[in-house]
Amino acid sequence: MIGHELGGRYQIIERIGGGGMALVYKAQDLLLNRYVAIKVLRQQFVNDEEFIRRFRREAQSAASLSHPNIVSVYDVGQEDEVHYIVMEYVEGQNLNEIIKERAPLQVDESVRIASQIADALDHAHHNQIIHRDIKPHNILIGRNGRVKVTDFGIARAVTSATITQTGSVVGSVHYFSPEHAKGVATGEKSDLYSLGIVLYQMLTGRLPFLGESPISVALKHLQEQFDEPRLVNPMIPQSVENIILKSMRKNPGERYQSAKEMLRDLETCLLPERKMESKLAFIEDHDEDSTRIIPAIRPQNQGSPSGPSKLSRDSGAAVEERKGSEKKKVWGKPALWVSLTLVVLLALAGVAWYVTNLVTVPEVAVPNVINLEEEKAVQTLTAEGIAIGEITREYKEGVDDGIVYEQSKLEGTMVKEGSAIDLKVSVEKPLEKMPVLTGTYEEALKQLKDLGVDEARVTKTEENSGDIEPGKVISSSPDAGAEFNPETVNIVLKVSKGPAEVKMPDLVNKTKAEAEAAITELGLKLAADGIKEEASYEIEAGKVTKQWPYAPNDTVAPGSEVTLFVSTGYPPEAINYTFQVPAVPAQEGQISKYTIVYGDARGEGREWGTQKVGKAQYLAVDLVLAPNKNGYVTVTRDGVMLDTYPISYIDAKQGTVPVPQFPDSGGTDQNTMDMDSGDNPPDTGMILSGKLASLQNELGVAKGKGKAGKRNKHGD
Repeated sequence: MIGHELGGRYQIIERIGGGGMALVYKAQDLLLNRYVAIKVLRQQFVNDEEFIRRFRREAQSAASLSHPNIVSVYDVGQEDEVHYIVMEYVEGQNLNEIIKERAPLQVDESVRIASQIADALDHAHHNQIIHRDIKPHNILIGRNGRVKVTDFGIARAVTSATITQTGSVVGSVHYFSPEHAKGVATGEKSDLYSLGIVLYQMLTGRLPFLGESPISVALKHLQEQFDEPRLVNPMIPQSVENIILKSMRKNPGERYQSAKEMLRDLETCLLPERKMESKLAFIEDHDEDSTRIIPAIRPQNQGSPSGPSKLSRDSGAAVEERKGSEKKKVWGKPALWVSLTLVVLLALAGVAWYVTNLVTVPEVAVPNVINLEEEKAVQTLTAEGIAIGEITREYKEGVDDGIVYEQSKLEGTMVKEGSAIDLKVSVEKPLEKMPVLTGTYEEALKQLKDLGVDEARVTKTEENSGDIEPGKVISSSPDAGAEFNPETVNIVLKVSKGPAEVKMPDLVNKTKAEAEAAITELGLKLAADGIKEEASYEIEAGKVTKQWPYAPNDTVAPGSEVTLFVSTGYPPEAINYTFQVPAVPAQEGQISKYTIVYGDARGEGREWGTQKVGKAQYLAVDLVLAPNKNGYVTVTRDGVMLDTYPISYIDAKQGTVPVPQFPDSGGTDQNTMDMDSGDNPPDTGMILSGKLASLQNELGVAKGKGKAGKRNKHGD
C-alpha cells in the first residue's frame, strides 16, 4: 500500500498501526494538503458482504460525530477490494504506550484523561452510538495533551456473531464488561465499565483481571472481584477509588446511569471537600453467575438418648407419625440445597460452554515460508488456516524477485486460526531516475555519488554555451528523467565553457547594411549609439570609414558592443578639379603608351590608368583637392617619365592652375600641329595655332617654376 493513491487524493506514506480487522496508515490528502489516518479493512473480510455493509453504515454514522475528544471521520470509500475510512491524523501516542512507559500515572493526569473520555462517550451515547471497544489502544493523546477517542465505526460494526472472526477477541477481553462476556446486548453502561478498567490501569499500572486464556479472563469478569485500587496504590484518593468501584460493578444497574453522571463525578472527585469521602458500600445480591458457598448438610438426632419407651397403639401411631414428620424434615432441606446446587452448576457449565465456544479459537503453528515464492508461501499459510495480511514488495539485496524474505511471525509461533501474517516479498532492484542536473559539475557529481554512481564512471566534457554560465552542467547522458542502474551506468556530463569568442572582421569600406549583418551573424551587437557619421576623402558616402573599439582580427566575446563610423562623403570645402594632361606620341605616325599616377586629398599614388596615344590630345585626370592637401599628376610615356605636374588647392579654387605644354614629338613641329577640337583642354576653348602655342610656351617660361620652366625652354 505504501505509495498507493486511494480515491484519487490520499497518498499512502507509511503504516502506523493495525489490529485484527484493519491496518492503519498515515497518508497525505493531496486535495486539502493535510495529513490523515486511513484505516483499511484486512483482506480476509472483503468478501463478507454483511460485515462490509455494517462497516460502511456504522463508519458513516461515526462520521456524524463532532466532538473535540473524538477523532473525526472525514471519508469512507472503496477502491477495488480495498475498503477504507479516512480519519483525522493525531500526532502523538496512544494511551497504551504511555501506560507502558510510565504507569502508574499521576492521579490528576489520570482523572483528566478519563474526564475527556467520558465527555466523548457522552456525546456518542447521545447520538445512539455505543463504542464497545474502549481500551488504551483506542485512546490517542496528542502533543497538546488533548485526548481523542477513535474506532467508533468499526466497534459498532462488530456483533457477537463476529467476535472471533480474526482469531483474537474483538474489544479485548481484558476490558470486557460482564454482559459483553455473556454475549448479551451491550449498551452505554458497558462502555462505562471499560472506562473504569482504563482508569484502574492508569492508576495502578496493571489490569484488574488476568488469566492464562481469554476464557479465564472472561469468567473472572463474570465471577470474581478485583483487587481494590487503593490496595495496589495507596496514593489513590478514596473519591477516585469510589468512581472505579462504581463503574466496574458487575450489575449494570449499580453502575453510573450515564456517561454524563460519571463525568460530573470525575470533575469533582479532586475537590478539597471530597478528600475525606467515605468508601462506597454495595449490597451483594448474589448474582446467579457468581460463585456461591453452599452450607454443609448435617444429620439430625432421631431418638431420645434414654432409649426406647413403651408406646400404646395411639402413642405408637403418634410416634410413627412424628418419625415420618422428622424424616421429611431431615431429608427435605438437603434435597433443596442439592437441587439448587445442581441448577447453579448446570448454569455455570452452560455459561462456560457458551463463552468457550464464543471466544476460543483453535491455535496453529506458523510454518516457515521464507525463501519460498510468493504464490507458494500464500498456499502454505492458507493450508494451515492462516490469513494473509499485508504483502510488502520491496527490493532486498541478495534475494531474487518474487521470493519471500520476511514474515511477521516466526516459524513455530502458535497463533489463532484465522490470524493474519504479513509478508515481505523481494522485487527487482528499482532503477534510479536521472535527476535534473543544473548546478556546477561538482554539485552534479555529488548528486550522482549519493545515488550510488562511482565517480570513475562519470565523464566530463566541455563546450561553449551562450546561455549557460561557465562551469555549470549543460546536459547529461543519460538524459534527465531516464532510468538507469547506478552500479553499471556510464554518465557523460556536458559542462559549459561560456560563450565562444569570435574574430572581429574588417568592416571598413562595407556598406552600413553589410556591416550590421556581419555583426549580427557573429553574435555581436551595435552599441546604443553605434552609428556615427563623418566626412571622408578616402571612403565614399554610405560606407564604413572605421570600427571601434575592436580592430580587424581582434578576439571578441559574443554580445560585445561595436560602434561604426559611416562616411557622409567629401567635406564641403573639398574641390573637384579636372586636370588636362597634354599627350603626343613619341614619333609621328606611331602610337605611344601613356601611364598616369596621381595624388590628391584621397591619397597618394593613385593609378589613373594607361592610354594609347597616336596623335596630340589631352587626357583628363579628376582630382579632389583639400585646403591642406594639394594634388599632383605624374606622366610616363612608353616607360619613360615625362614630368610631374603640381596642382595647388588655391590655384584650382582661383582658376589659375598653369596649363602644361605638349611634350616633344619626333619630326613634329609644335607650332604648326593641328588639333581636333575635341582634344583642346577645357580652359582654352579654341584651336591652338603655332603662334598661340608659342605664346603659351613663353607664358609657361615666364610663370613656370622649377621643372615646368626648364621643360619649356625648347619654345625659345
